Amino acid sequence: MSTARPERTGAAHRLAALAEDALGGRLPVRLRAWDGSETGPAGAPVVVVRSRRALRRLLWQPGELGLAQAYVTGELDIEGDLAQGLRAMWGAVRERGVHPPRFGPADRVRAAGTALRLGAVGPRPATPASQARLRGGLHSKARDRAAISHHYDLSNDFYRLLLDETMAYSCGYWAGDEADFTDADAQRAKLELICRKLDLVPGARLLDIGCGWGSLTLYAAEQHKAQVTAVTLAREQAAYIREQVRERGLEHQVDVVCQDYRDITGGAYDAVATVEMGEHVGDAEYPAFAAALHRMVRPRGRVLVQQMSRGGNAPGGGQFIEAYIAPDMHMRPMGQTVGLLEAAGLEVRSVESMREHYVRTIEGWHRTLEDHWEEFVHLVGRETARVWRLYLVGGALAFEEGRMGVDQILSTRPAPGGDSGMPPSQRPWYTALDAR
Repeated sequence: MSTARPERTGAAHRLAALAEDALGGRLPVRLRAWDGSETGPAGAPVVVVRSRRALRRLLWQPGELGLAQAYVTGELDIEGDLAQGLRAMWGAVRERGVHPPRFGPADRVRAAGTALRLGAVGPRPATPASQARLRGGLHSKARDRAAISHHYDLSNDFYRLLLDETMAYSCGYWAGDEADFTDADAQRAKLELICRKLDLVPGARLLDIGCGWGSLTLYAAEQHKAQVTAVTLAREQAAYIREQVRERGLEHQVDVVCQDYRDITGGAYDAVATVEMGEHVGDAEYPAFAAALHRMVRPRGRVLVQQMSRGGNAPGGGQFIEAYIAPDMHMRPMGQTVGLLEAAGLEVRSVESMREHYVRTIEGWHRTLEDHWEEFVHLVGRETARVWRLYLVGGALAFEEGRMGVDQILSTRPAPGGDSGMPPSQRPWYTALDAR
């Protein structure tokens, strides 16, 4: 009498067969289902499907977004190292020809049949509360304000806990290899490098567009005695910077404006900086944004754009990022951004890739998240904390593998006769940078 092997017909085996059909290859991870069944390569990261609801969610929302929704709600998890699990999936895409999930009509029929046999058929699960819900025309001022608020107005207490004392929420710059070169040191080195590239001198007028929590604004005012106009759409950020300005006695040097960049008036600034804000501008709107940068800076003045980019064949952002972190974000290959700045009349003089620096930056934020996990959960709830875990782990991996990049692009507005105001050498930008 033969003995049945129930593990082969368990939920994990049915789900694995379905996933392999969609992926076009063998699963590079191990799969464990709610009924205790398990299948897949031994020693691989274990994906745990805790609930039938995860399968139902994927039926209604196939692909990356459905997987992300299942993860942030806890219906799906990765046992052990989340980065290793994601790395295994992307490695399969690159090395074994496995493609990202594709769900055609036949796939949907098979998935529905599997779901029916597993008792997972039902109404569409509610969209997680942490997912952005935007209304209005794409990149209208009201929609942009809501998109920025979704991410940056989460809570100043949250960002105080996540970031170092500089409150810089952008890529740091590891100017030294010393073991004691901290995350905060990297941020200060980045701020100093920006100020040097912009040639800030006492009294210089700096426009900081998308100023975040004021890391560059405050540094430029304190260390380089610049006169700074800081612009942000996020109310929480504006309130934080104003508080810091009062505490540091910088009222006569810093003006904080909570408004859309399209509403900025005036011009003739000596320097303009926009640090990881251009990704939020939008594709169709970027030529006008570049033209505004040209208009706001004086002849021979400098413009520094620090901005994320995507690989030539990489999506950049993706459904999860655009739904949970940066709604309506648009990234393009770096060369296209350079072309848009030049088309606006700016002369690009320096481009510096900081991709590997962002891996280290994000890994530092992720360590902080894990080290203070319960505090973050208390501040924003478990679902939002899981959103950030997925965001930081996935983001570091995207920069590590070259699917995303980040670059500092320095340009100048030449005078009518062509004078750029640039020095003959860039070496002073980097001299003793790690000693600041």
